[in-house]
Amino acid sequence: MPDHEALHQHESPAREVAAFLRRRREQIAQRWADEALFRSVFTVSRDEAVEAGRVVVDALAQVAETERVEDPDAEAFTVVREQLAGMAAARARYGLSAAQVSREVDALRVPPTDLLATDLADAPAEHLRACTTALTVLTGTLRLVVLDTALSEGQALIDRQRMQLLEVATPVIRLWDGIVAVPLIGTLDSARSQVVMETLLEAVVAEQARYAILDITGVPTVDSLVAQHLVKTVAAVRLMGAECVVSGIRPAIAQTIVQLGLDLGTVVTRAGLADALGYALRGLGADIVQASGGASKR
Repeated sequence: MPDHEALHQHESPAREVAAFLRRRREQIAQRWADEALFRSVFTVSRDEAVEAGRVVVDALAQVAETERVEDPDAEAFTVVREQLAGMAAARARYGLSAAQVSREVDALRVPPTDLLATDLADAPAEHLRACTTALTVLTGTLRLVVLDTALSEGQALIDRQRMQLLEVATPVIRLWDGIVAVPLIGTLDSARSQVVMETLLEAVVAEQARYAILDITGVPTVDSLVAQHLVKTVAAVRLMGAECVVSGIRPAIAQTIVQLGLDLGTVVTRAGLADALGYALRGLGADIVQASGGASKR
Protein backbone atom coordinates (compact mmCIF):
# COMPACT_ATOMS: atom_id res chain seq x y z
CA MET A 1 0.00 0.00 0.00
CA PRO A 2 1.53 3.36 -0.93
CA ASP A 3 2.35 5.95 1.72
CA HIS A 4 -0.68 8.19 1.13
CA GLU A 5 0.27 10.59 3.92
CA ALA A 6 3.39 11.54 1.98
CA LEU A 7 1.88 11.08 -1.48
CA HIS A 8 -1.01 13.50 -1.08
CA GLN A 9 1.41 16.26 -0.15
CA HIS A 10 2.98 16.11 -3.59
CA GLU A 11 0.26 14.92 -5.95
CA SER A 12 -2.94 16.75 -6.84
CA PRO A 13 -6.14 14.72 -6.36
CA ALA A 14 -6.58 14.46 -10.14
CA ARG A 15 -3.07 13.13 -10.67
CA GLU A 16 -3.46 10.65 -7.84
CA VAL A 17 -6.70 9.48 -9.46
CA ALA A 18 -4.75 9.02 -12.69
CA ALA A 19 -2.20 6.85 -10.91
CA PHE A 20 -5.01 4.91 -9.20
CA LEU A 21 -6.75 4.25 -12.54
CA ARG A 22 -3.57 2.89 -14.07
CA ARG A 23 -2.88 0.79 -11.00
CA ARG A 24 -6.40 -0.64 -10.86
CA ARG A 25 -7.02 -0.74 -14.62
CA GLU A 26 -7.60 -4.49 -14.81
CA GLN A 27 -9.93 -4.68 -11.79
CA ILE A 28 -12.03 -1.76 -13.03
CA ALA A 29 -12.30 -3.21 -16.53
CA GLN A 30 -13.32 -6.59 -15.11
CA ARG A 31 -16.07 -5.02 -12.99
CA TRP A 32 -17.28 -2.82 -15.83
CA ALA A 33 -17.65 -5.92 -18.00
CA ASP A 34 -20.47 -6.97 -15.67
CA GLU A 35 -22.25 -3.61 -15.82
CA ALA A 36 -25.32 -3.31 -18.07
CA LEU A 37 -23.73 -0.91 -20.54
CA PHE A 38 -20.82 -3.22 -21.36
CA ARG A 39 -22.54 -6.55 -20.76
CA SER A 40 -25.45 -5.83 -23.11
CA VAL A 41 -23.34 -4.32 -25.91
CA PHE A 42 -20.46 -6.79 -26.03
CA THR A 43 -22.40 -10.02 -26.25
CA VAL A 44 -19.89 -12.08 -28.24
CA SER A 45 -17.52 -12.61 -25.33
CA ARG A 46 -16.78 -11.16 -21.93
CA ASP A 47 -13.15 -10.64 -22.96
CA GLU A 48 -14.36 -8.17 -25.59
CA ALA A 49 -16.16 -6.17 -22.90
CA VAL A 50 -13.09 -6.23 -20.65
CA GLU A 51 -10.82 -4.98 -23.43
CA ALA A 52 -13.26 -2.13 -24.18
CA GLY A 53 -13.21 -1.29 -20.48
CA ARG A 54 -9.42 -1.13 -20.45
CA VAL A 55 -9.44 1.37 -23.30
CA VAL A 56 -11.90 3.63 -21.49
CA VAL A 57 -9.93 3.42 -18.22
CA ASP A 58 -6.76 4.39 -20.08
CA ALA A 59 -8.53 7.41 -21.55
CA LEU A 60 -9.80 8.49 -18.14
CA ALA A 61 -6.30 8.13 -16.68
CA GLN A 62 -4.88 10.38 -19.42
CA VAL A 63 -7.55 13.01 -18.78
CA ALA A 64 -6.89 12.92 -15.03
CA GLU A 65 -3.16 13.19 -15.64
CA THR A 66 -3.71 16.50 -17.41
CA GLU A 67 -6.04 17.61 -14.57
CA ARG A 68 -8.83 18.39 -17.06
CA VAL A 69 -11.39 16.24 -15.29
CA GLU A 70 -14.18 18.76 -16.01
CA ASP A 71 -13.37 19.19 -19.70
CA PRO A 72 -15.37 17.00 -22.13
CA ASP A 73 -13.12 18.29 -24.92
CA ALA A 74 -9.98 16.85 -23.33
CA GLU A 75 -7.87 15.22 -26.01
CA ALA A 76 -7.87 11.78 -24.42
CA PHE A 77 -11.65 11.52 -24.81
CA THR A 78 -11.28 11.58 -28.60
CA VAL A 79 -9.77 8.09 -28.35
CA VAL A 80 -12.97 6.62 -26.97
CA ARG A 81 -15.65 8.92 -28.39
CA GLU A 82 -16.50 6.65 -31.32
CA GLN A 83 -16.56 3.56 -29.13
CA LEU A 84 -18.73 5.22 -26.48
CA ALA A 85 -21.09 6.59 -29.11
CA GLY A 86 -21.43 3.12 -30.60
CA MET A 87 -22.24 1.66 -27.20
CA ALA A 88 -24.84 4.34 -26.47
CA ALA A 89 -26.35 3.92 -29.94
CA ALA A 90 -26.60 0.17 -29.43
CA ARG A 91 -28.52 0.69 -26.19
CA ALA A 92 -30.76 3.26 -27.88
CA ARG A 93 -31.55 0.76 -30.66
CA TYR A 94 -32.48 -1.70 -27.93
CA GLY A 95 -35.15 0.78 -26.84
CA LEU A 96 -33.48 2.67 -24.01
CA SER A 97 -34.11 6.37 -23.63
CA ALA A 98 -31.33 8.93 -23.28
CA ALA A 99 -32.06 9.11 -19.53
CA GLN A 100 -31.70 5.33 -19.18
CA VAL A 101 -28.43 5.32 -21.13
CA SER A 102 -27.24 8.15 -18.88
CA ARG A 103 -28.00 6.06 -15.80
CA GLU A 104 -26.09 3.11 -17.22
CA VAL A 105 -23.05 5.31 -17.84
CA ASP A 106 -23.37 6.77 -14.35
CA ALA A 107 -23.34 3.23 -12.93
CA LEU A 108 -19.75 2.91 -14.17
CA ARG A 109 -18.74 5.35 -11.43
CA VAL A 110 -19.42 2.87 -8.61
CA PRO A 111 -16.69 0.20 -9.19
CA PRO A 112 -13.73 2.64 -9.37
CA THR A 113 -15.12 4.68 -6.46
CA ASP A 114 -15.28 1.55 -4.28
CA LEU A 115 -11.77 0.54 -5.26
CA LEU A 116 -10.48 4.06 -4.60
CA ALA A 117 -11.98 3.99 -1.10
CA THR A 118 -10.15 0.72 -0.47
CA ASP A 119 -6.84 2.05 -1.78
CA LEU A 120 -7.07 5.24 0.29
CA ALA A 121 -8.46 3.63 3.42
CA ASP A 122 -5.44 4.85 5.43
CA ALA A 123 -5.30 8.31 3.85
CA PRO A 124 -6.57 11.44 5.67
CA ALA A 125 -10.33 11.86 5.29
CA GLU A 126 -9.92 15.22 3.58
CA HIS A 127 -7.59 13.74 0.98
CA LEU A 128 -9.95 10.81 0.38
CA ARG A 129 -12.80 13.27 -0.19
CA ALA A 130 -10.72 15.33 -2.62
CA CYS A 131 -9.72 12.29 -4.67
CA THR A 132 -13.26 10.88 -4.62
CA THR A 133 -14.58 14.24 -5.81
CA ALA A 134 -12.04 14.31 -8.64
CA LEU A 135 -13.02 10.79 -9.69
CA THR A 136 -16.73 11.65 -9.49
CA VAL A 137 -16.25 14.74 -11.64
CA LEU A 138 -14.20 12.71 -14.12
CA THR A 139 -16.85 10.02 -14.50
CA GLY A 140 -19.50 12.72 -14.73
CA THR A 141 -17.58 14.27 -17.61
CA LEU A 142 -17.40 10.83 -19.19
CA ARG A 143 -21.20 10.69 -19.06
CA LEU A 144 -21.41 14.09 -20.78
CA VAL A 145 -19.04 12.87 -23.49
CA VAL A 146 -21.14 9.76 -24.09
CA LEU A 147 -24.43 11.66 -24.30
CA ASP A 148 -23.01 14.50 -26.40
CA THR A 149 -21.39 12.08 -28.84
CA ALA A 150 -24.51 9.90 -29.00
CA LEU A 151 -26.71 12.93 -29.67
CA SER A 152 -24.35 14.18 -32.36
CA GLU A 153 -24.30 10.77 -33.99
CA GLY A 154 -28.09 10.63 -33.75
CA GLN A 155 -28.46 14.02 -35.42
CA ALA A 156 -26.02 13.02 -38.15
CA LEU A 157 -28.07 9.87 -38.76
CA ILE A 158 -31.27 11.92 -38.92
CA ASP A 159 -29.65 14.29 -41.42
CA ARG A 160 -28.48 11.38 -43.59
CA GLN A 161 -31.90 9.76 -43.49
CA ARG A 162 -33.54 13.06 -44.35
CA MET A 163 -31.31 13.46 -47.40
CA GLN A 164 -32.06 9.89 -48.43
CA LEU A 165 -35.78 10.55 -48.12
CA LEU A 166 -35.42 13.71 -50.18
CA GLU A 167 -33.63 11.75 -52.88
CA VAL A 168 -36.27 9.01 -52.84
CA ALA A 169 -38.99 11.66 -52.98
CA THR A 170 -37.34 13.25 -56.02
CA PRO A 171 -37.45 10.57 -58.72
CA VAL A 172 -36.23 11.25 -62.25
CA ILE A 173 -38.34 9.62 -64.96
CA ARG A 174 -37.13 8.94 -68.48
CA LEU A 175 -40.22 9.79 -70.54
CA TRP A 176 -38.67 9.40 -73.98
CA ASP A 177 -35.30 9.25 -75.66
CA GLY A 178 -33.77 12.60 -74.81
CA ILE A 179 -36.56 13.61 -72.38
CA VAL A 180 -36.42 13.31 -68.57
CA ALA A 181 -38.85 14.63 -65.98
CA VAL A 182 -38.98 15.23 -62.25
CA PRO A 183 -42.55 15.21 -60.90
CA LEU A 184 -42.58 16.95 -57.53
CA ILE A 185 -45.22 16.32 -54.87
CA GLY A 186 -45.47 17.93 -51.46
CA THR A 187 -43.62 20.71 -49.71
CA LEU A 188 -40.69 22.16 -51.60
CA ASP A 189 -38.13 23.83 -49.35
CA SER A 190 -34.61 25.06 -50.01
CA ALA A 191 -32.97 21.74 -49.08
CA ARG A 192 -35.22 19.72 -51.36
CA SER A 193 -34.86 22.30 -54.14
CA GLN A 194 -31.09 21.76 -54.01
CA VAL A 195 -31.59 17.99 -54.26
CA VAL A 196 -33.93 18.54 -57.23
CA MET A 197 -31.28 20.57 -59.04
CA GLU A 198 -28.51 18.03 -58.42
CA THR A 199 -30.72 15.06 -59.33
CA LEU A 200 -32.01 16.65 -62.50
CA LEU A 201 -28.56 17.70 -63.70
CA GLU A 202 -27.20 14.19 -63.09
CA ALA A 203 -30.10 12.74 -65.08
CA VAL A 204 -29.52 15.15 -67.98
CA VAL A 205 -25.91 13.97 -68.19
CA ALA A 206 -26.70 10.27 -67.70
CA GLU A 207 -29.52 10.22 -70.27
CA GLN A 208 -27.93 12.77 -72.61
CA ALA A 209 -31.29 14.51 -72.45
CA ARG A 210 -32.19 17.46 -74.63
CA TYR A 211 -35.27 18.31 -72.59
CA ALA A 212 -35.79 18.26 -68.81
CA ILE A 213 -39.31 18.72 -67.47
CA LEU A 214 -39.78 20.05 -63.96
CA ASP A 215 -43.39 19.34 -63.03
CA ILE A 216 -44.61 21.10 -59.87
CA THR A 217 -48.30 20.24 -60.16
CA GLY A 218 -48.21 18.57 -56.74
CA VAL A 219 -46.44 21.47 -54.98
CA PRO A 220 -48.97 23.60 -53.08
CA THR A 221 -46.83 26.71 -52.68
CA VAL A 222 -43.27 28.01 -52.73
CA ASP A 223 -41.42 30.78 -50.94
CA SER A 224 -39.00 33.29 -52.39
CA LEU A 225 -35.91 31.11 -51.89
CA VAL A 226 -37.53 28.10 -53.53
CA ALA A 227 -38.72 30.22 -56.47
CA GLN A 228 -35.17 31.45 -56.95
CA HIS A 229 -33.94 27.84 -56.79
CA LEU A 230 -36.31 26.93 -59.60
CA VAL A 231 -34.96 29.75 -61.75
CA LYS A 232 -31.39 28.65 -61.00
CA THR A 233 -32.28 25.05 -61.86
CA VAL A 234 -33.57 26.14 -65.26
CA ALA A 235 -30.37 28.10 -65.87
CA ALA A 236 -28.18 25.17 -64.75
CA VAL A 237 -29.99 22.77 -67.10
CA ARG A 238 -29.35 25.18 -69.98
CA LEU A 239 -25.65 25.21 -69.12
CA MET A 240 -25.72 21.42 -69.49
CA GLY A 241 -26.96 21.83 -73.05
CA ALA A 242 -30.60 20.94 -72.42
CA GLU A 243 -33.83 22.92 -72.25
CA CYS A 244 -35.82 22.95 -69.03
CA VAL A 245 -39.61 23.13 -69.16
CA VAL A 246 -41.55 23.97 -65.98
CA SER A 247 -45.07 22.58 -65.91
CA GLY A 248 -48.00 22.64 -63.52
CA ILE A 249 -47.54 26.09 -62.01
CA ARG A 250 -50.54 26.54 -59.71
CA PRO A 251 -52.32 29.91 -59.38
CA ALA A 252 -50.94 30.47 -55.87
CA ILE A 253 -47.40 29.84 -57.05
CA ALA A 254 -47.90 32.11 -60.07
CA GLN A 255 -49.05 34.90 -57.77
CA THR A 256 -46.03 34.38 -55.53
CA ILE A 257 -43.66 34.59 -58.48
CA VAL A 258 -45.33 37.79 -59.71
CA GLN A 259 -45.31 39.37 -56.24
CA LEU A 260 -41.62 38.55 -55.86
CA GLY A 261 -40.90 40.21 -59.15
CA LEU A 262 -39.04 37.19 -60.52
CA ASP A 263 -38.52 37.28 -64.26
CA LEU A 264 -39.61 34.01 -65.86
CA GLY A 265 -39.78 35.50 -69.32
CA THR A 266 -37.04 33.22 -70.59
CA VAL A 267 -38.42 30.11 -68.86
CA VAL A 268 -40.60 27.78 -70.93
CA THR A 269 -43.75 26.94 -68.97
CA ARG A 270 -46.66 24.66 -69.75
CA ALA A 271 -49.97 24.06 -68.01
CA GLY A 272 -49.36 20.39 -67.26
CA LEU A 273 -46.99 17.48 -67.69
CA ALA A 274 -48.74 16.27 -70.86
CA ASP A 275 -48.38 19.70 -72.48
CA ALA A 276 -44.71 19.83 -71.48
CA LEU A 277 -44.10 16.36 -72.93
CA GLY A 278 -45.82 17.40 -76.15
CA TYR A 279 -43.62 20.48 -76.37
CA ALA A 280 -40.49 18.39 -75.87
CA LEU A 281 -41.55 15.76 -78.41
CA ARG A 282 -42.23 18.40 -81.03
CA GLY A 283 -38.82 19.85 -80.25
CA LEU A 284 -37.33 16.44 -81.05
CA GLY A 285 -39.20 16.37 -84.35
CA ALA A 286 -41.80 13.79 -83.36
CA ASP A 287 -45.31 13.82 -84.83
CA ILE A 288 -48.06 13.93 -82.22
CA VAL A 289 -51.33 12.26 -83.14
CA GLN A 290 -54.40 13.10 -81.05
CA ALA A 291 -57.26 10.64 -80.76
CA SER A 292 -60.85 11.93 -80.90
CA GLY A 293 -63.95 9.77 -80.76
CA GLY A 294 -61.99 6.66 -81.61
CA ALA A 295 -60.56 8.21 -84.78
CA SER A 296 -57.15 9.66 -85.14
CA LYS A 297 -56.15 12.83 -86.84
CA ARG A 298 -53.02 14.88 -87.20
